[in-house]
Parts: sequence; structure tokens; C-alpha cells
Amino acid sequence: MTSTPLLELKGVSKRFGAIQALRLVDFEVHAGEVVALVGDNGAGKSTLVKTLAGILPVEGGQVFFEGRPVRLTRPREAASLGIATVHQDLALCDNLDVVANLFLGREVRSRGWRRLVGWLDETAMEVQATELLRGLAVSLPSVRTQVAALSGGQRQSIAVARAMMGAPRVVLLDEPTAALGVAQTRQVLDLIRRLRQQGLGVVVISHNLADVFSVADRIVVMRLGRRAATFEPRTTSEVEVVAAITGVPASDAGTPLSQEAP
Repeated sequence: MTSTPLLELKGVSKRFGAIQALRLVDFEVHAGEVVALVGDNGAGKSTLVKTLAGILPVEGGQVFFEGRPVRLTRPREAASLGIATVHQDLALCDNLDVVANLFLGREVRSRGWRRLVGWLDETAMEVQATELLRGLAVSLPSVRTQVAALSGGQRQSIAVARAMMGAPRVVLLDEPTAALGVAQTRQVLDLIRRLRQQGLGVVVISHNLADVFSVADRIVVMRLGRRAATFEPRTTSEVEVVAAITGVPASDAGTPLSQEAP
């Protein structure tokens, strides 16, 4: 892990009318690191991720990418830097096969006269899709299987694979294991570990602390729009993290990596 964060926010704030959604938040993720973002509903997790994704422009503070100040005012700006987002609803087309979902909006055109009449190079797309999924160790019956026929874990994997089409440096995952069974959850967590092994910075929003402790290198707790605490899973417990989430002291709570005064 390098000393300079891949993506960093410093003193970022965001307000919606009378509601202060983010209050002077610092946040960072390094290359080859999985950071879990946890907190109660309304704590500011989704707002923070939407800020990282360029969906919500910041109203104060600074954003840095590889140590350079950048502007994230639109999703296109985030994507151009190499920041990809996999939303909770996945936004997959059930009536299309895996290849069509991966290349939706970035189809490969045929060459020669076929290109002139709008033909697509289905063979090239199928080969690229197969190579991409193989590199992520995603197992499917066929890349021509309709997405509607896939399991929840496979669908999540396809959504992540689609995000990888642009060769991102940072991947933001919103509740990637929500409503998945045990086997499907294991499949998605293994995929997150492979993203880390490939040197990506990964940010995961999750309410499932068991999953968080299984895959995260650091846990950042949000509470009332602030970064309340930061923990390392190997030196803390779920009780301590829950105490930071709720603001209620735990009898056996230790000392987190950092904790902001209320």
C-alpha cells in the first residue's frame, strides 16, 4: 500500500436544504485496499459515495486523486479518472445476455461494409467478455446466458465486471451482498478480494458487519454526517464498531485507529 491515497476527500461538506448530510468529512482509499463504509441509515454513507462518484458535487473541502486536486462535479469526470460505481439496483437488463449487458452502450462495431450497415462484432465482444470474466474468476454457464437466469451472486459479479470494462482504479460498491444467500455472498466477497489483489482501491457500503470483517482492510464509521471512527478489523470487534455506529459506549470498547470528538 502506497503512502499517498489513490482517492482522498478533505473536509468535504454537503447540505440538502436544512439537512447537513456531510460535515467536514475526511476520507481516503489506497490502491490495493478495501475500505468498508458503515453507519446507521441517514449517517451519510450514500451521500459520501455519491460524492466520490461525481453524482453530488461537494460544497466545501477538496478532492484529490493520486495526490492531485481534482473536481468531481459529474459522473463523467469521476469515470475519466477511473472511478467506477456499482449501485445497489445493479441496473442490469434481464432480457439481454451477459455479453450484451457488459457492452451496453460500448458495443464493438464490425469492420468494413458491415460497419456501414450497423452490424456488431458479436464474436469480438464474446471473446472480450469471456476473458474479462475469466480474469475475475467469475463462473457462468455461458456468456450468452440471459441475466434473468442468473443467481444473485452471478448478477452482482456481472455488474462488477461491467464496471471493470473501463479499467477503473477505484470501484465503489453499494451493498454488494444485500439479500444474497451464503454461497452467493461468498462468491461476491471473493470477487472483492480479487479486485484488491489487482491493485484497485475498493469502497464497500454494507450493513452486514460479518461481511465487512471478512473482506475489509479498514472500517470507516459514519454517524450524523461525520466520520466518527476508523477501525482495523484485525484489532477490533463487532461490538466496538456497533458502539461507534450508535454512539453508545460499549463496556469492552477499545481504542479505534481514530475517533472524532462529537
